[in-house]
Amino acid sequence: MHAILYMKKLIVLTIFICLTTTSKAQINEIGLILGGSNYIGDIGPEYYINPSNFMGGIIYKWNMNPRIAFRGTFTYADISADDADATNNARKQRGIRFTNNIKELAVGVEFNYFDYNIDDFKKSHTPYILVELAAFNYKVVKNETGPKQYDYENKTSFAIPFGIGYKTKIFTDFAIALELRARYTFEDDLDYNNDKIESLTFGNPNSNDWYMLTGISIVYTFGRPPCYATPY
Repeated sequence: MHAILYMKKLIVLTIFICLTTTSKAQINEIGLILGGSNYIGDIGPEYYINPSNFMGGIIYKWNMNPRIAFRGTFTYADISADDADATNNARKQRGIRFTNNIKELAVGVEFNYFDYNIDDFKKSHTPYILVELAAFNYKVVKNETGPKQYDYENKTSFAIPFGIGYKTKIFTDFAIALELRARYTFEDDLDYNNDKIESLTFGNPNSNDWYMLTGISIVYTFGRPPCYATPY
């Protein structure tokens, strides 16, 4: 009998704690990302962080607890490079340039360095690291129709993305983050390199291309976690 009464009290206490500790904690975030992008490969400068092209996208996050957030992003990014901007003299003399664009869908996990809760001023900012998987679509050369005249087609591939960032509340339910996302691809043709076409065979065939995404995201935070979630 005493055990039953104890269990009833424990259940009531648990429900009360859930209602009070989750009444403000919010677990969903949705927003926009804007910034710059750059390519690293066989053409142009070799700077890893050089956001000289447009990048934009949308982001959604689900905060599992104050340290871990699952996220998905769709990003559009222009990439380009010109040997005229290279620091390498051999590239400058070669004189190749290109433009392309990337449409990327990525899913991953944010690991917050500190507990993060937008409803608690002391926990409303933190640096974080980011680990993702990404699929991206871009243009490649299909064939050569004439001297330096080409047919193009779309290609989908995968990248191993990782990154770092810092996020903080700006007002009410809105937060802002500055982040750098690096993408190592399994491809060497973001710049239209093609070993089957002589005029497009250049650079190091053993070095795959990268692209970088540098930007600011602004997100709106909403939603309440269930009782069994880790309370904020």
